[in-house]
Amino acid sequence: MGKILLLIIVGVVVYAVFRKYQRSLNKPPASAREQSVEDMVKCAHCKVNLPRSEAIYSGGEFYCTPEHQKLGRT
Repeated sequence: MGKILLLIIVGVVVYAVFRKYQRSLNKPPASAREQSVEDMVKCAHCKVNLPRSEAIYSGGEFYCTPEHQKLGRT
């Protein structure tokens, strides 16, 4: 009876390790996650950092809002 119980426990452990390995194959590689990193820029008026895609580029400077764009560099 003890040998059968031991075989069942070993089988469950092997199955769990196999499932964990399969799940790890579905994750994207680290390099794919790093490609989503975006450059940060600083608002010329208030000096707040924000993603480049959200910034307003005007006159060679980046701004966080249209109001700061109108006010210009401090």
